This record gives sequence, C-alpha cells and structure tokens, in this order.
Amino acid sequence: MVEIRPVSGEAEWETVAWLWQDFRHDLAPIVNGFPLADGRYRHEWLDEYPADDRCGYLAWAPHPNTGEPAPVGFALVRGLGFVERVMQAFFVVPAARRGGLGQTLALDVIARHAGPWAIPFQHDNTRAMAFWRRVAERAWGERWAETFEAVAGRDDVPPDHWIRSL
Repeated sequence: MVEIRPVSGEAEWETVAWLWQDFRHDLAPIVNGFPLADGRYRHEWLDEYPADDRCGYLAWAPHPNTGEPAPVGFALVRGLGFVERVMQAFFVVPAARRGGLGQTLALDVIARHAGPWAIPFQHDNTRAMAFWRRVAERAWGERWAETFEAVAGRDDVPPDHWIRSL
C-alpha cells in the first residue's frame, strides 16, 4: 500500500534530497551527467524548493524487510498559482518500479492541482517517454499533445519532449 503526501518540514525535504541523488544518478547516462566535485549530482532545481509557487510530494510504502514506511518516490511541481503546472522532477526508486506505483504517484499529483499541466522529459529517455504517454492517456484521455522544445543553452542535445494537457 502506497501513501502519497505533500513534503512537509525540513526532515522530509532532506529525504527528498537523498532521493534526488538517486534521481540524478538514474538520469546520468541520458544527460551525460557527472557528479560535482563534492560527489553530489546537480541540485539547483531542488534548491528552489519549497517556495510559494512550488511543492513536492513523497510516496511511502512499507519496507520489504522491516515493514516500516520507506520513501519510494517523489514528485516536484512548479507553477502553482500560474496558468500551467510543470512536473519539474519525478522519481521512483528502481526496486519499486513496474508495479504501477509511478503511475499512481503521477496521477495523484496531477489530480491535486487542477488546470493545465506540462511534463517535460529528455528526448533520449525512452522509458520516460513511454511512461508519460501512458500517464497522459490516463489523466486526459485524448486531450493532450506532445511538442519538442530546445534545451536552453544546449545546442548539442536534441530538444526535450513536452507533454501538455489541452
């Protein structure tokens, strides 16, 4: 059983920061990402949370060995109070994938924030591409579109994909 709740308090944001390192490690082969000099991956997006126009969610599930609640994923949303909400970052730990937890987390977060949505992902991230297309179909039926947008300051990489609700 998964529990999804807003990130609250410094301790839970620290939990997100630990998971963030897994998230960036997971993306490293796709974005040619290396750790910084201190051994951590880039975290400037995470440093912008929490804020008035941003929020985060943690997914919790029983740890398979102890039964205690364990963080198994997160979602970061920006654009609250603006025309369009953006799923800025999304991650499910590898051991919790393939059972529908990611889709449950994504649909739960989308449902909490009415209005237009945008979900960007890298061109070469084929797993994310398939995942977000399935989520879009579940969330909006046929009322979504996929576009391509250049990555700011990166002419050397393919444009990102953006799924937007219509």
